[in-house]
Amino acid sequence: MNDSGILFDFDGTLVPNLDLADMRRQIAAMASAAGVPDAVHEDLYIVEIIEASREWLMAQKSVDAFFADRYAAASHQRIHDIEMEAAGKTRLFDQVRQVLAQLRYSGYKLGIVTRNCRDAVTMMFPDMDQYIDCLHARDDVEHLKPDPRHLKSNLDALQVDPSASIMVGDGALDMRAGRELNMRCVGVLTGSNDADALGAAGADEVLTDYRGLVKLLN
Repeated sequence: MNDSGILFDFDGTLVPNLDLADMRRQIAAMASAAGVPDAVHEDLYIVEIIEASREWLMAQKSVDAFFADRYAAASHQRIHDIEMEAAGKTRLFDQVRQVLAQLRYSGYKLGIVTRNCRDAVTMMFPDMDQYIDCLHARDDVEHLKPDPRHLKSNLDALQVDPSASIMVGDGALDMRAGRELNMRCVGVLTGSNDADALGAAGADEVLTDYRGLVKLLN
């Protein structure tokens, strides 16, 4: 047995990716419709667009707090609706359960850290509790990756040391967050980034997909 943990991103790593570009366009359009200048959120991730836009609206003397809160609630609901619609059509990649079972049998504690909502993850992976030890979805944490505190919440729940653990993901933000915690970072090519982008973000290794972990860690 070993006391190491393996943290997995979800979308693009264990299941096909959401159309994040379209989701971002929709959320940015809602901010614009509320009167928020594009410059307020042009370089931000999706959830952060809502947070920055709400703060901007709250700072405007001509906008009342109720309007800002209503805008934010509607935008968060739109994200949830998009995620749930996609989840209903999405299935785990082949052999995910087998690979997770093998890694667990080898003694690794397994977690999932995702910016997706818990409802969507549960819909796509209803028997998740049989294969992983802990999930930290968007609605479970205050800070989202690339903030490393998202990963740290999961590591703490698993009771493993970051330096003895591995972050697996398809995103540059996964690699950056893991690197900040001195985790071993493994990129996979099943999602949004190529090997060069993952390497530049801090990946120690880049695999075709999660199945390569079994060979890598033996």
